[in-house]
Amino acid sequence: MRRPVLRFALPSKLVPLAFALWLLAGCSTVGALLGNQVTFSAAQLQSQLDKRFPRDYDKLGGLVTLRVMHPRLTIPKEAAAPGSGRLHLEFDVGVGGLGLANDQVAGHLALESGLRFDPETRGLHLVDPSLVRADVPALGTMNAVTRGMLDQWLAEYARAEPVYRLDDNAWQRLSGRTIGDTTIGKGVVTLQLEH
Repeated sequence: MRRPVLRFALPSKLVPLAFALWLLAGCSTVGALLGNQVTFSAAQLQSQLDKRFPRDYDKLGGLVTLRVMHPRLTIPKEAAAPGSGRLHLEFDVGVGGLGLANDQVAGHLALESGLRFDPETRGLHLVDPSLVRADVPALGTMNAVTRGMLDQWLAEYARAEPVYRLDDNAWQRLSGRTIGDTTIGKGVVTLQLEH
């Protein structure tokens, strides 16, 4: 017994519009693919960050747990020279141990960083991140131990955790292309593509 096949035809005037919508839908996971560039908006990066936090990090041999939560990412609107733009990230911080509960906001961190693409993780990672502000009263005044703990967390995060990871569909769409410089500015992150 043959199954009925549903078919429909679009009026010829709507075919270009339908094709354009189909292309845009395919670009949503990889950002906007424009010639030799792929761009990502702050909203795209923020969406993946929201899925990865809160995160707990044991410090001082497990005596203290640093909970990093509520990431907030912004990308500068002004144009940046290649390699000079930096995105801005803010986090709330909880501190566990020493009689403290790490699920309560105990302070805030703000950092600025460039981005690099790592083909091993298919991700955009922080590069040369710098702590702009650390306001965590539960850790006391910012001394060498506190600063060392925060710098260690930042270095570990930059090395191991991408801010954004390309999914399988996006990675396939970029197959055969070499990813060059990563720039930050004009409200987007841009990957330069080479043949």
